[in-house]
Amino acid sequence: MRVLVAEDEKLLADTIATGLRNASLAVDVVYDGSAALERLGVNAYDVLILDRDLPKVHGDEVCRSVVSSRHETRVLMLTAAGELSDRVSGLSLGADDYLAKPFAFAELVARVRALGRRARPAQPPILERGGISMDIGRREVRRDGREIILTRKEFAVLEELLRTDGAVVSVEELLERAWDENTDPFTNVVRVTVMTLRRKLGDPQIVETVPGVGYQIRG
Repeated sequence: MRVLVAEDEKLLADTIATGLRNASLAVDVVYDGSAALERLGVNAYDVLILDRDLPKVHGDEVCRSVVSSRHETRVLMLTAAGELSDRVSGLSLGADDYLAKPFAFAELVARVRALGRRARPAQPPILERGGISMDIGRREVRRDGREIILTRKEFAVLEELLRTDGAVVSVEELLERAWDENTDPFTNVVRVTVMTLRRKLGDPQIVETVPGVGYQIRG
């Protein structure tokens, strides 16, 4: 899942980004509405965490732009105001959800994940293929009943591979969905992550390389 955080309080924005990355999400951060619109025009995001009071371009205008352009991006609006009228106003702009500051971080993560599921075709909470079982909510992975401990990136890559139900996922797609935009497109980080993932999943090997295309999970 890829998330854009648009928040002008830099400490809060960076704290949110760090927490979401620890939850195995790919996160980009901007600090004003103009930069948010620029990133949205270039990258495909599942969720936009949008502060309503952004400088340069107000958060309301960013939200209107996302809605009018028919992006699949879901909008979670943040604001310091928690009155009912403010929530109604934010949702009437087309935001999918609304969260008043201060908020519990666990609730933010839960809402982001819920919106991310709405941005994609419906998926079961537990992904299974070839003896692998992934409980996304609990962040647990098992193969034939054996628990497997994965890093955040290994978990994110495996999730993307399982979501395709056996279809091939390209290196470019994995970079886009499991890493942020600061990742060098010529890096070998995907190959290295797949290598360590294979080792942890054990034999027989189930993550197959499709030469010149990408990777897939055998059925």
